[in-house]
Amino acid sequence: MVLPMKIGCLQTLLLSAVVVSVMSSCGSTRSGGGSEDGMASVDSVEAVADFNSDSAYEYVRRQVAFGPRVSGSAAAAECAGWLESELVRHGATDVRLQRGVVTAFNGDRLEIANVMGAYNAEARDRVLLVAHYDSRPWADADDREELRMRPVPGANDGASGVGVILEIARLLGQRAPWVGVDVLFVDAEDYGQSSGFSTHDESWALGTQYWAVNMPYAEDSLPRYALLLDMVGGLGAKFHREYFSNQAAPDVVDRVWSIAERSGYGSRFVNVEGGAVVDDHIYLNRAGIRAIDIIESKNDATRSFNPTWHTANDNMSNIDRSTLKAVGQTVLNVIYNE
Repeated sequence: MVLPMKIGCLQTLLLSAVVVSVMSSCGSTRSGGGSEDGMASVDSVEAVADFNSDSAYEYVRRQVAFGPRVSGSAAAAECAGWLESELVRHGATDVRLQRGVVTAFNGDRLEIANVMGAYNAEARDRVLLVAHYDSRPWADADDREELRMRPVPGANDGASGVGVILEIARLLGQRAPWVGVDVLFVDAEDYGQSSGFSTHDESWALGTQYWAVNMPYAEDSLPRYALLLDMVGGLGAKFHREYFSNQAAPDVVDRVWSIAERSGYGSRFVNVEGGAVVDDHIYLNRAGIRAIDIIESKNDATRSFNPTWHTANDNMSNIDRSTLKAVGQTVLNVIYNE
């Protein structure tokens, strides 16, 4: 059995039979109900706000228009400034850039900027929404050898999660939730090595690793949980229960997948276990924030990530508004039903 290991949006690894056995025994096997068009099932969740997939799509397009947001590049810096201004425009408070320098696996010194903002900042009960905005420097999974050293456009792997959260932020600015919501856009997730990696590889999610060491929280005021959105815009994408999320915060996974089903997206949020993915949520969990990853990790065609993953085809032509809608409305319903 081959399971996807996204070490900062990485690739598949063959896990041992012991690990596979554990994963098979601990995952839920109940399939979701509901319809893909968002029509509510019988035991439905009331949508306090309507997630606009056209708006989210435009946020994705705007990021891609900067060019590849490779960490340390002018495009990444421009995008970070735009993200900061968008959060301000949508009513977030305590908006800031957290600047730092990290060293990549190949010795590159990268100037990074994580972008943060808050809604309902006075609430002690808080949740954290996270996505990375950087794009991979090399299309090393592309079938065309001549393209493998070129940067990835990063429409799905990078911009999609940010686009969904920006649309959520717009709506939170119009109607404040009861719970506090913090937003974190991280840099340097996708600058890791593409070979010789393992489940303990530390070369990925450098921005989150930096943030975790320099968190803006007191030890007794951490968010109750975090939702990481990564590769949430693929054509017809489905989202399985990511393995490490199930281990660290199974109740959070249960809540999100249950609300997805009750919101009419059970066919998108498949309530069975998917791949084991090393991503930003790993480092959030290590820092004491219970985090789960909403990520496409069991594509019908690849049995792993989306076919455009780490290729030159990760562009706007492969972004699906209905996928953005399914993820965005689900997360929005989770927040407003806290």
